[in-house]
Amino acid sequence: MPHFIDPSPPGSCIFCKLVAGQIPSARVYEDEQTLAFMDLGQVNPGHVLVALKRHAATLLDCTPDEAAALMRTAHTVAHAVKQVFQPPGLTLLQANGKEGDQTVFHVHMHVVPRHAHDGIALSWPRKEPPFEVLQGYAAQLGQHLSK
Repeated sequence: MPHFIDPSPPGSCIFCKLVAGQIPSARVYEDEQTLAFMDLGQVNPGHVLVALKRHAATLLDCTPDEAAALMRTAHTVAHAVKQVFQPPGLTLLQANGKEGDQTVFHVHMHVVPRHAHDGIALSWPRKEPPFEVLQGYAAQLGQHLSK
C-alpha cells in the first residue's frame, strides 16, 4: 500500500513512459532496477535523474533492495558527473510527497553538480530543541526500529 497518495492516474506516469521507451530521453546509465537520464530542467550542466524502473511513488514504497539500487546508481553517476563536469560540489536530492517537494510521483533522485552562486538554495530554519527532546525523539525511533 502506498505511503503517499500518487496523483498520477495508472499508466500516465511520465517516468514509467520514459522507462518503457515511449518518450525520448537522454539516457546516461541503466541496469536491471534503475535508469539514469538527463533532467530536462538542467539546473547546471550534468544534472541527472536516477529513477527506479518499477513504479513506486516514493522511497517508502520501495523495497530495501530497490532503495539500495537507487543509491548505488546515484553513487555511480555522481562519480561520472564529478569526472566529466568537474563541479566543486554535488548535491543528491530525493524528495517524498507533496510537502516534501516531490513533483514527479515516481521515486527518483537528483544528482546535481554544484557551483558557487548557482541559484540553488537548500536551507531551512534551525529549531534547535533542547537535548532532552532530541533524546526523546531518538528513544521513540529506537523503539520502533527494534521491533
